Formats: sequence, structure tokens, C-alpha cells
Amino acid sequence: MRPPLTDDQFSALLEEHKGIIYKIAHSYCRNAEDRKDVIQEIIVQLWKSHGRYEERFKLSTWIYRVALNVAISAYRREKKRNERVSPLEEIIVEPATELEQADPKVATLRRIIDQLDELNRALMILYLDDNSYRDIAGILGLTETNVATKINRLKLKIKEQFPQTNTD
Repeated sequence: MRPPLTDDQFSALLEEHKGIIYKIAHSYCRNAEDRKDVIQEIIVQLWKSHGRYEERFKLSTWIYRVALNVAISAYRREKKRNERVSPLEEIIVEPATELEQADPKVATLRRIIDQLDELNRALMILYLDDNSYRDIAGILGLTETNVATKINRLKLKIKEQFPQTNTD
């Protein structure tokens, strides 16, 4: 076990890796309030578990793993809740991000990824974030071969769903 981080060290860690936290939260939560809750829960879990971080792994790998575990758990809870209740939030359209507004292909890709199950969504998020197959395997607890196979299948599936543009 490593010694506990000071508040300043933990704040610096969060600042350095906040992109991972926001990306994972945004990928599993469409509602802004739910996203804030997930981000807070990720931070709490990082704080609670930072003493158990094993330095043989990359720090980003550990952060991804914690963030994905929290986000997927929250997603599953929300999914169960939505099965019992039909919230008004579903009829409210959330505005597109700046990147989606600039490139409609990004919005299409996001919609396709949003329809994937939790594991495949995590695979695509990690792949699109330029993580190596080895890192993805470590984060998700899969073998590198399994990661490569799943990603190749996902790429084919996404390609089939992506609207074809006419280049004539």
C-alpha cells in the first residue's frame, strides 16, 4: 500500500486526469445532473481507493478502471429505475456538444456508441481515446487478444450502421 496523498496531491491528480473522468461520465450519463453525481462518485471512489493503487500499473489505467466501474454501476441503476418509471427527461433533447455541431459525423458516431452495451461502449471509449490494447485489457480485465477481437467486431458493426456518404 502506498502512503495517503495530501489534499494538494489528490487535487493535482484530479486536474491532470480530469479528461478521463469527464469523458467516462459523459459517455454513460446524458442528463447533466446525473453526470455531476457520477463525477462526484468517481472522485469519492478515487479518494477512498488511492491507497490501494498498485504502482506497477499506469495511473491512467487505474483511473479508467475506477471511473468505468462507477459509471457502469450508475448506468445500471438508472436503467433499472427507468424500467419502472418513464421520466420526462426522455422527451427533453440535450443540446449537441460543440464538436458534434461542427461535424455531424461525430454526432452520428456518438449515437451509435450510445446504443452499445456497457462493455462494448467502454471498449470504444478507451479505443477512441488512443489507449493500447494492453492498457484496455488491463482496465477491463480482458486479454489483449479478446480486446483486439472485440474492437475489430465493433468497428465492423459501427461501419455497417454509419450512413454511407455518396462520393460521386
